[in-house]
Amino acid sequence: MSAHCHSDSCTSSQATDPRYRKILWIALALNFAMFVVELAAGLASGSVSLLADSIDFFGDAANYGVSLAVLTMALAVRAKAALLKAACMLGFGLFVLGKAAWSARTGVPPEALTMGIVGFAALCVNIGVAAMLYAYRNGDANMQSVWLCSRNDALSNMAVILAAFGVFGTASAWPDLVVASVMGLLAISSAFTVFKSARKELATGEKHAAHSH
Repeated sequence: MSAHCHSDSCTSSQATDPRYRKILWIALALNFAMFVVELAAGLASGSVSLLADSIDFFGDAANYGVSLAVLTMALAVRAKAALLKAACMLGFGLFVLGKAAWSARTGVPPEALTMGIVGFAALCVNIGVAAMLYAYRNGDANMQSVWLCSRNDALSNMAVILAAFGVFGTASAWPDLVVASVMGLLAISSAFTVFKSARKELATGEKHAAHSH
């Protein structure tokens, strides 16, 4: 698939690919399941990074749902959906940073074994989803946001596993809080990337719509 495939017609053909739609449904189901698992594990272990990752899984499940809803719509509509998802990614990042700051004052070291096991399970899921979406990473802003979410999640899971080792080795909450903060900053950075692409595509889509009338 061309790395320069950014025209409305080209990205529309990608979006109508039955394989891409099937991948989104699989990703939605896997992400919602991991949201439930990580939420329970994060609460049980006291890990902020697991809680952050669980919220991210829920956001990604919603992300895939929105992507499915607008898959075959006009470029401008898909761009608006991407703007909404960028806002959600930004909100997630800010929430995680706030939670990490609060826990730095009041938190206790989380349970490292639970962090490691659940983090590894989440990593396996996200590597699988990211691998399935890899061929579609250069589509429109909506498809780009889906790919970025999956890539970020895999990176976050590896960081959670490293944090688990750090917590185990230091008996401190700081490795968990540092990783949670990095996850928050990564979400904020990705939000701005998607926002920039979506704004450009929205302008292009509105221009095309005006010309068609």
